Amino acid sequence: MKNAEIQKLGVEELKKQIAAEQENISRLKLAHAISPIENPMRIRQNRKLIAKLETALSAATKA
Repeated sequence: MKNAEIQKLGVEELKKQIAAEQENISRLKLAHAISPIENPMRIRQNRKLIAKLETALSAATKA
């Protein structure tokens, strides 16, 4: 998800997206613990996406 797309999202959409990505990252971590996943960089990418979403949420609530 690009930064421009993230900035266009509303507060509720950001919260839903954060929850979905956190669920996704927990599934990835569990799958990686059981057997190595094909692309372990996806875990890092999801963490960074969550950080971007939380930053946008913080900016949206302050504005």
